[in-house]
Amino acid sequence: MGPLIPQGLIAGGWDFVIALLLGIAFGFILEASGFSSSRNIAGVFYGYNFVVLRVFFTAVLVCMVGLMYFHYMGWIDYNLIYVLPTFPQPMILGAVIMGFGFISAGFCPGTSYTAMAIGKIDGFVFTAGLFLGIFIFSEAFPLFEDFYYKGNMGNITIGEFLGISNQLVTFIFVIVALVAFYVTWLIEKRVRKTITPFKFE
Repeated sequence: MGPLIPQGLIAGGWDFVIALLLGIAFGFILEASGFSSSRNIAGVFYGYNFVVLRVFFTAVLVCMVGLMYFHYMGWIDYNLIYVLPTFPQPMILGAVIMGFGFISAGFCPGTSYTAMAIGKIDGFVFTAGLFLGIFIFSEAFPLFEDFYYKGNMGNITIGEFLGISNQLVTFIFVIVALVAFYVTWLIEKRVRKTITPFKFE
């Protein structure tokens, strides 16, 4: 039964090796999905390319359904899976800041590394800005530390917050994803008839 390292089925020293291999696989999938192109990524905000939404929605659903299935089969213990604590106010502000960076630069931290890995200049520029932002944040952290930890709700899941089962949460996400896939397909189909085609890089 998993998780494997907390259960002692795999020695703790392997965690960084596994993380490295997963990171390489994740980077490969990002590049194969076209996430090294800021045009592809920013397209979701301008309505001409929704590959970002579809790929990440698919990843979330695979994880959700996979965890449910593994738990049902007795292959994984929910209670041993770490859930990040929830801080609503700082998380909302962080989402706004990241969203602004996403739409203005066309990258998130992970995709900027993918672009940088294949030699794209905008990937290098964004990554440099990323490290500059981390440095400024670290130095200024004492000024807003209280807000950073404001409204701690503990290690709560969506189901616990809404008072519904994990199965129902997963079902809702599946329905929302299917609707989103269909609607974005219609939008792309209509928009691409009215714009001048260009090559995605």
